[in-house]
Amino acid sequence: MNKPKIALTIAGTDPTGGAGVMADLKSFHSCGVYGMGVITSIVAQNTLGVQHIHNLESSWVEEQLTSVFIDELPHAIKTGMIATHETMQVIRQYLLTYPDIPYVIDPVMLAKSGDSLMDDTTKNKLQHTLLPLADVVTPNLPEAEEITGLKIDSEEQIYQAGKVFINDIGSKGVVIKGGHASDMDIAKDYLFTKDNVLIFENERFATQHTHGTGCTFSAVITAELAKGRTIEQAVAKAKQYISLSIQYTPEIGQGRGPVNHFAYMKKVGLDDEIS
Repeated sequence: MNKPKIALTIAGTDPTGGAGVMADLKSFHSCGVYGMGVITSIVAQNTLGVQHIHNLESSWVEEQLTSVFIDELPHAIKTGMIATHETMQVIRQYLLTYPDIPYVIDPVMLAKSGDSLMDDTTKNKLQHTLLPLADVVTPNLPEAEEITGLKIDSEEQIYQAGKVFINDIGSKGVVIKGGHASDMDIAKDYLFTKDNVLIFENERFATQHTHGTGCTFSAVITAELAKGRTIEQAVAKAKQYISLSIQYTPEIGQGRGPVNHFAYMKKVGLDDEIS
């Protein structure tokens, strides 16, 4: 029996299971990839919002990473919530040591409830530390605005922002997610690489249950890169996956509920996905 591909997530928690490391591990599993997780922050949150955040010491994050890397190297790495610059620097050293491992960054700055998950110092340092090392960055429109300093309210400005990520910051690929563009009847995501621009479209569903969509989307990309897929293939799979996850939400919680991390498995199947 062949050993499974391994994806590592480095992110915060969600005790209700809709976002963060919990959502990442579900996404990895449903893509046929073995998931590992390193915790950066313990977050008391639910579908109603974020109540408390306890950021782990950067040395604690490093201890977890050491435990993983001295035992088994992952085939792809994803980072989510990174609340401090010190933790960011710890992660950067591992990425520099293992440059051939594909790296996906979900630049988590705000929870769906609007609560801030990253301090201002970390926001300012992000584009000089982790973003230049990324194979894929997955910002939504507000995050893309925060990182690039551009006001984005048109497709032309999305293209300008994509160029900033690729040409100025140095990321290999960026998916600017258009889910926050409420004037569109379809959900459009824009993938920029050095050589190409691809647009992925799916039906927009009328639901408030979108908690953890960013975590889930980037986790699926990570899982697919771990299996050796190209960036374009990984993003195409993630777009289909997240669309089904939103269409068939489990209706959990009193607020913005989580997406369905197993809708893709049930609707599409995994027989041809496991490698």
